[in-house]
Amino acid sequence: MCYYAMTHYKLHYACVSCRVSFKQHADPRRVHPCPGCARPLVCAGHDFAPPRRHDVRAWSVVAAVLGEGLRYEGLSPCGCGKEPRYRPRTRAALRARRIAAARSGLPPAETLSWPDPLPPNAA
Repeated sequence: MCYYAMTHYKLHYACVSCRVSFKQHADPRRVHPCPGCARPLVCAGHDFAPPRRHDVRAWSVVAAVLGEGLRYEGLSPCGCGKEPRYRPRTRAALRARRIAAARSGLPPAETLSWPDPLPPNAA
């Protein structure tokens, strides 16, 4: 069943500098400003679980993931998947994926989505 196709769910929007997130309806014609700093909010996807505001290290990982253009989405864009895609949650996991990207020559956005820091064909 396509959950996201049947109903228009709100997306998570995050401000990394203020360390806040909001759920708002997606409207490509509208820029969602942060109420704290007035900068545009970054779309984090349907399945974003924001860290606590005082957890600066976790927000730095979120900033790196969102900075690469990735979003926190399920297995499919329509929401049929039950499990969200992998995204690093710690600095160590982020560092391992950046090292793997540098060694393999792949873009960092691709290696950030792997559960294992090594490329799938490197065994």
